[in-house]
Amino acid sequence: MRSHPILALCLAPLLALTPAATVSALAEEAPAPLGIGLEGFAYPFPVRFLPLTRDGEAQRLAYMDVAPADNANGRTVLLLHGRNFPSSYWEPVIRALSNAGYRVVAIDQLGFGKSSKPVGAFTFDRMAADTIALADSLKLPRFDVVAHSMGGMLAVRLARSYPQRVNSLVLEAPIGLEDYRFSVPPVPDETLLTRESDLSAEAYRKQLMTSYSLSIPASAIEPFVSIRERVKGSGEYPRWLRSFVNSYQMIWSQPVVHEIPLIKAPTLFIMGANDHNAPGKGFAPTEMRSAMGDNTGHARALAGRMPNGKAEVINNVGHLVHMEATEMFNTLTLEFLNTH
Repeated sequence: MRSHPILALCLAPLLALTPAATVSALAEEAPAPLGIGLEGFAYPFPVRFLPLTRDGEAQRLAYMDVAPADNANGRTVLLLHGRNFPSSYWEPVIRALSNAGYRVVAIDQLGFGKSSKPVGAFTFDRMAADTIALADSLKLPRFDVVAHSMGGMLAVRLARSYPQRVNSLVLEAPIGLEDYRFSVPPVPDETLLTRESDLSAEAYRKQLMTSYSLSIPASAIEPFVSIRERVKGSGEYPRWLRSFVNSYQMIWSQPVVHEIPLIKAPTLFIMGANDHNAPGKGFAPTEMRSAMGDNTGHARALAGRMPNGKAEVINNVGHLVHMEATEMFNTLTLEFLNTH
C-alpha cells in the first residue's frame, strides 16, 4: 500500500502526544472491517454459492453442504437461520446431524451471512422459492427442515407453498407465533435505518442478551456482535443496512401465524421457557408490550391445532436454544427426525 506523506505529517504530532498504551488500545478497539458478504469471517465448513437474480441484479446464495459422517441414511436436513445470525452458528447442530447419518445443507438466505444483499423488498415467498431453487440444484426432491427464529417463519411458508417437498419441520424458538401488526404500528424505513446505524456494539450485545433472555455468557455471542461492528467499516455498509431493515419490514408485514394450523407435515416446536422475544416490541404502546412474546404459550396452542404438531419446552433457556441447551436440543431434534 502506498504511504501518504501529508497524512503522516498530520498524524505525527498527535501520536507523539498519545501514550503508547493508548495507541495500542485504540488499535485493539478498531477490528479490521468485513465485507458485507462476510469475506474474512471463517465458517466451520466449506461455503458454496448458487447464482440467483434479484432486483435485476446478479446475486449469490451461500450455503454449506455437509455430507453424513458415517452410516448415511439417505435423508437431508435444511437449516434455516434467524435474522441476527449467519448460518455458521448451526455448527453444533450440523455435527450432530451429520454424525447421525444426515446430509445437512445450511443456507444463508439472500440478505444474510455470506449471501448477497438485495436492496429491494423482502418476501417469505421469494425466500421460499430461493430455497427450493437450491434444493433443485442439489437434486433434493424431499427434505426435512430445522429452522430458528425468523427461519421458522420462512419454514412455515416453505411447508405451505411446497408441501410435497417438506417431510417434517423442527421449529426452534420461531418468531411469528403472533401477528405483530396487532400490537406494533408501522415504522418508517428511515427510523429503522437511523436506529440500526446508531446502535453501538455494547447496545447490540445488551439487546441480544436481554431481548433473547439468554442463559449463556455474552462471550458466546461476541462473534455476532463483532460481525455487526466490522461490516460498518465496509464501503458497502449502506447496502447491508438497507437489506437488514427490509428484513424487519418483512417480518412485521407478512405474518404466518394464521397458516401454521394448516401445515400437514409433522412439526415439532422446541421452545426456551424464558424466551419472550417479539420483534417490534419496543415500538408498541407501553400498555400492549406485556401481552407480547408469550412464545411458549403460543407454540403449545398452535401445536394443538395442527394435524401433527408437538411442542417441547426447555426450562431455564431463552431464544438460542441450540446454543444454550445444545445436547438437549440435538437429542429432541434427532428423536423427532428419526421417527418421521
